[in-house]
Amino acid sequence: MLIDSHCHLEYKGLVEDQASVLSRAREAGVGAFLNISTKQSEWEQVVATANREPDVFASVGIHPHEADQHEDLGRATLLAATENPRVIAIGETGLDYFYEHSDRETQANLFRMHIDVARETGLPVIIHTRDAEDDTFEILAEEKGKGAFPALIHCFTASSDFGRKVLDLGLTISLSGIVTFKNAKDLQEAAKMVPDDRLLVETDSPFLAPVPNRGKVCEPAFVADTARFVAELREVEPAHLAEQTTANFKNLFTKAAL
Repeated sequence: MLIDSHCHLEYKGLVEDQASVLSRAREAGVGAFLNISTKQSEWEQVVATANREPDVFASVGIHPHEADQHEDLGRATLLAATENPRVIAIGETGLDYFYEHSDRETQANLFRMHIDVARETGLPVIIHTRDAEDDTFEILAEEKGKGAFPALIHCFTASSDFGRKVLDLGLTISLSGIVTFKNAKDLQEAAKMVPDDRLLVETDSPFLAPVPNRGKVCEPAFVADTARFVAELREVEPAHLAEQTTANFKNLFTKAAL
């Protein structure tokens, strides 16, 4: 069994025929899905899908692109949303300096608030970081100093140095279809050094379809293609990688009833 640890089932390209999308993924060996929210207005729909589909779980959080629109969200609002039994994670949150759709300080403040709620609830915080390695690591290190919290870097595309540093902090790393791209040689080398017990795979669908599906709308079924590629990269059998990443998901997302 494989688990798609990060997908957006409510996004255009998937939501229009969500039942068929999930069916194709199950036929491809995907046994569970973590449906990610990026803004408060998505929370209800993300949770509703998880309530309807026993193998789908939900996250609640604010993407850095949406930070300016959620500056006054408030810790209590996020904390209350995590009480739903189908919500197993917080995020995605983090820093994005590539597009800078939101003020950097506002992004950082919301990032720290998500971490604080993760620390209190024990739910993993799912981190998006792009062109913001130094500040992301600085916040993570400072917050770890205040007390432990579970976390992972989703859709990892950063440097090997950043990867080593966040692994030293105890984080998990998730690989998306980007690792299969021909121009992703540095990422492929970084992917080899992630410890077996700290690795997840994801699609980030409907984005970033892996080879051999580039150019298509990405679906959770395609996590099988990414997993096969990563298994070959790490010189292990695909069945072993599936077993290991599934165990890692269960160990990280302890609230998931799997």
